[in-house]
Amino acid sequence: MRILAYGVAADCVEEYLKIGASTAMECLKKFTSCVVGVFGEQYLRKLNQADVDRLLQVAEAHDFPDMLGSIDCIHWELKNCPTAWKASFQKQIYKVPTIILEAIASYDLWIWHAFFGLSGSLNDINVLDRSLVFQELYADRAPKCEYVVNGHQ
Repeated sequence: MRILAYGVAADCVEEYLKIGASTAMECLKKFTSCVVGVFGEQYLRKLNQADVDRLLQVAEAHDFPDMLGSIDCIHWELKNCPTAWKASFQKQIYKVPTIILEAIASYDLWIWHAFFGLSGSLNDINVLDRSLVFQELYADRAPKCEYVVNGHQ
């Protein structure tokens, strides 16, 4: 669990668990396989049309018509950033290099999209322009959902 929770290397758990790095990695692989096996079909999948219809129906009942969820981005400190990458991962307002987490959650706190990987030096427009969610919309592979922004459908 420490490998997942803190992102430590497998050989860091040798001393207190008294197992080798290869055994720790094998245990981690078995654990993640079990998580995917138990929760994969329900929670580790893309949003489908039935989900869209359900979310829109609930939002309508709560006076938030046409709302699927909330998209947000957060800058996460990149502690072990290589020196060569530091400039491209550091924005002037932050003192440290960051990596951006983009996430979308619905009213029931179901996180149906999460993406790490964009450098912290990007602004919001560049992040959304690179978003996998919007690429799915542009490619017409996303579930159908009509919406209005500033009077434009």
